[in-house]
Amino acid sequence: MFEFTEDQLAIQEMVREFSEKEIRPIAQDTDKNGSFPEKTIKELAEMGIMGLNIPEEYGGSGLDEISKAIVISEISKCCVSTAEIVAVHLLTNDIILRMGTEEQKQKWLPNAVEGKLGAFCLTEPNAGSDAGGLKTKAEKTEGGYILNGSKLFISNFGPEEGDHLIIIALTDPEKKTHGGMTAFLIGRDTPGVQVGKTEDKMGLRGAVVSEVILDNVYVPEAEVLGKPGDGFKIAMIGLDGGRIGIAAQATGLAEAALSEGVKYANQRLQFGKPISSNQGLQWYIADMGTRIEAAKMLMLEAADKRQKGEKVTKYAAMAKYFCSETAGYVCDLSLQLHGGYGYMKDYPIERMYRDARIMRIYEGTSEIQKIVISREVIKEYT
Repeated sequence: MFEFTEDQLAIQEMVREFSEKEIRPIAQDTDKNGSFPEKTIKELAEMGIMGLNIPEEYGGSGLDEISKAIVISEISKCCVSTAEIVAVHLLTNDIILRMGTEEQKQKWLPNAVEGKLGAFCLTEPNAGSDAGGLKTKAEKTEGGYILNGSKLFISNFGPEEGDHLIIIALTDPEKKTHGGMTAFLIGRDTPGVQVGKTEDKMGLRGAVVSEVILDNVYVPEAEVLGKPGDGFKIAMIGLDGGRIGIAAQATGLAEAALSEGVKYANQRLQFGKPISSNQGLQWYIADMGTRIEAAKMLMLEAADKRQKGEKVTKYAAMAKYFCSETAGYVCDLSLQLHGGYGYMKDYPIERMYRDARIMRIYEGTSEIQKIVISREVIKEYT
């Protein structure tokens, strides 16, 4: 059983109150209009949330992994689109902190604290689950590199949204994942950086997702993250943290979906009594509640281990896999509790159901998580 510290409980209460007051009332419109919640992100930055995992020396709050998971989960209860924007931004903060030079930290992190959004660019048209399929190239030139290629499904980067990018590109195509990739930090206004197609999505409609096109983009050596050849390793380190972030999104969404289901079941009368008095539906609620508690424990354990500096690949994959599957399961059953009304846009569960579907896909599909988990477990027991 996890016991939150007083500081963690305080941040949870602060974010919960803000989310209920400022985020929940606009969540339906954010989804309906596909509108980026610019005002909300600005307010979250003023609260210190956009720099919560950045040390105080760079202007941040210096909070831990558990606090980060709490924040993402609480925001997700009201609007997963907003939580996704925050989670991706905190992921880029984390990568810069872990792999950046002091000069890079001084340059990029204070802006991140102010809410200037970071984006992580790995996926390409032919490189989703297979990161080794990257085609974006970085060719060495005097004083730096020239990047050409395109990235797909990039969160936090759109026609007007996004400030800086972490790009994974091939510097040695023959080596690929074994030292052939390098990570670069690039500002939005760098010549040759273009926004391609902005996606019209099924869910998370307030979280902008676009194609990023790199056309002869010059990046100085000073903006290489880590060492040349470290790109794949950096991507995997980032994905460990990102997967815990998705797990936090999923548990928050699942809790909200259960709350909506129970509320509706207590109010809906059929055959002269609330449908929550029917044993079959009570079993639905029992299953949802049990899975949510198990998911929360997995997510918090992964966050705790990452905070302690332990190897977290297996736990991050387990948390991402189980929590995302749980979110889908709970949203589906909660919608079933709503009956026909759940299928209508008048009720939040319809939005939640759509939002949940991506969680089994992004930051590595459920199938990829099973591969990661099985490899780690086989090594552990061999």
